[in-house]
Amino acid sequence: MFDRTRKAVCDDRGQPHPTINDMPARRPSVYRSIPSRHVVFRQLAECPLDPQPRALASLRAFPLPVDLKDLTADEVIEQWRKQGMKRCGGPTGKAKAVELLRAAAQSIGHRRAWDEARRDLQWLLGMYEQTLARMEESGHAIEALLRELPQAKLLQSMGLGMIAQAALLGFGGDLSRYQHGRQLLRRAGLNLAECTSGTFKGKIKISKRGDRALRKHLYLAMLQLVRHHADFRRWHERNLQKGMSKQKSIFKLMGKLARMVVGMVRKGEMYRPGEQSQMAA
Repeated sequence: MFDRTRKAVCDDRGQPHPTINDMPARRPSVYRSIPSRHVVFRQLAECPLDPQPRALASLRAFPLPVDLKDLTADEVIEQWRKQGMKRCGGPTGKAKAVELLRAAAQSIGHRRAWDEARRDLQWLLGMYEQTLARMEESGHAIEALLRELPQAKLLQSMGLGMIAQAALLGFGGDLSRYQHGRQLLRRAGLNLAECTSGTFKGKIKISKRGDRALRKHLYLAMLQLVRHHADFRRWHERNLQKGMSKQKSIFKLMGKLARMVVGMVRKGEMYRPGEQSQMAA
């Protein structure tokens, strides 16, 4: 099952699937390239439309500024509605429509190759929708695999999300094999090492000689826990009060997380909120 989970989150070379990288942000990375490559409608990148679905409806209905020529705010809202957008009207919707019309009137994009620009934009939108569908399909497959892994329930009890669970079990493997959380940290390249060469002695830093994907998802998981988990937020605030920097506190708590998950799995215990677990397997 752990091999299947790893296969679900990475390719044959051990590199994470692009859809897995996009899942924490819940948006395909190709979305960020759409406004920057829209050379005909430069102001669209600066127009504060909602990321979804208003901006997507605008890109489909008005790919070029000329498409907004002679339209009123009510007609723009009607086009959004035709693109399947819900709750597109109201004071907020009308203000967004007026802002979009103003941006189109002041567009400084070039007026050549309109057909090619329209085709390029449609290609990007198609890629976005295809990636979104792959993300949803991958999410369903990962959920089905995690339901068959008892360790996933233990990780879920401490507030780790689906992607964090899949990354820990996919890139880290069977957590019951580890004798201590330090072994998991070493696998992720989060162990401390001194950079020395001959007579030169450098500073002690994180080695980064390990699974980069596991290290990345441990870091992302800790950011989410510090933001939403009461215990980790309290520990983070206590570290800051001691004069520790935010980044140093995050990495210290990543070590705590590794020790806790290994201890929980080895003892088969769920996380108990409000108690500082002393599991040091």
